Amino acid sequence: MSGLLPDYGTQARTYDQTRSASPSVLRPLREAIGPHPPAPGRRLLDVGGGTGNYAVALRDEGWDPVVCDRSPDMLAHAAAKGVETVPADAQELPFADASFDAVMCVSMLHHVDDRPRALAEQRRVLRPGGRGALMTYTREDIEHAWYHDYFPSTRAWMDASHPRLAELLDLLPRAHRIEVVFRDLEDASLAALSAFPEKVLEAGWRHQTSYFERLARDHPDELTAGLERLRADIECGNPPRGQGTATVLAWTR
Repeated sequence: MSGLLPDYGTQARTYDQTRSASPSVLRPLREAIGPHPPAPGRRLLDVGGGTGNYAVALRDEGWDPVVCDRSPDMLAHAAAKGVETVPADAQELPFADASFDAVMCVSMLHHVDDRPRALAEQRRVLRPGGRGALMTYTREDIEHAWYHDYFPSTRAWMDASHPRLAELLDLLPRAHRIEVVFRDLEDASLAALSAFPEKVLEAGWRHQTSYFERLARDHPDELTAGLERLRADIECGNPPRGQGTATVLAWTR
């Protein structure tokens, strides 16, 4: 699986320094799967759950989560927080049919090569009547973001990895959209950083995003030039503006 980054080992070492469970994301997640474990039960699968921050937050609200991820380094951090972990590829989940009461997938689908297969797997492991939450970035969420202007080479691969809302709705029949508006930096994703462009100038903030890690790897000169331009715009009182958004699709099996 290629995705945006083939290996999350580097990010795992420092990921939790700027990436925790964001209230901006938790609110729509709760709306999608329920504020408290509903019938038929409380078993929750977190697909691509990384270091387990959202699983831990929902565990503390009564859910019984399992975090699966293809990165052993990320899973090691999740296990240290006391949640159950399983190494797994999102496109081939190692769980029986109808084995979970709820499924969530947070800010991970853009790393998957075969989106229909990954979403079909999430439907397969969910019990009838169970609820799912897919938190993702649609093309509509990112297409007018200011960072495309500063780092233009990224638009092609961002467009390729971020489908339009209609495409996702075709894959999750009867799902409905809940908008995510980032108003905090608890989970400093690229979308969250969009509302705080001055933080992008600080390596410690941008290094925990796959966007800037890939840009530094593939186009270091463009990254340097874009950051210099961004710094100049901020210093002259003309920073880029835009509130980062994302999408939670709430669905029921």
